[in-house]
Amino acid sequence: MGEKLDQLDIKILVELQDDARKSLREIAEKLGVAEGTVYNRINKMRRMGVIERFIPVIDHQKLGFNLIAVIGVTAEGGYLVEIEKEIAKEPNVTALYDVTGEFDMMLVAKFRDRETLNSFVKKVAGMEHVVKTYTMIVLNVVKETHGVDIEKLFLGEGEE
Repeated sequence: MGEKLDQLDIKILVELQDDARKSLREIAEKLGVAEGTVYNRINKMRRMGVIERFIPVIDHQKLGFNLIAVIGVTAEGGYLVEIEKEIAKEPNVTALYDVTGEFDMMLVAKFRDRETLNSFVKKVAGMEHVVKTYTMIVLNVVKETHGVDIEKLFLGEGEE
């Protein structure tokens, strides 16, 4: 199979990352290609798994989730995957990573209040085979995005 991305694919991704609701026509006009080309390229990238799904970017603070916690978790040997599966089911968890260093995993979770955060931390710390947790509260969000700047990284555009 061996399909690869080219510059047109990256430019389409840049447009979708900017606003996934842009019409195929808008993208095609901006990039100077046929609407069918954009349609085919998007479908190719979906088949390849480059595009997994189209989702809105939600401002969780406007929904009342004003507390963000970054929590390091250490697990007993051999139980990491089991614990991760349980934590990943938690509705407040927005990211869960295997990491190197002092902890086995780091998770990011968002909460409406301290009581909910407190209950969550106690639940995780009390899970069987969890050795320790370390919770940090985010004071200020400087940057939070769901992607990298593919325009700069792949096309070198926008550099000063």
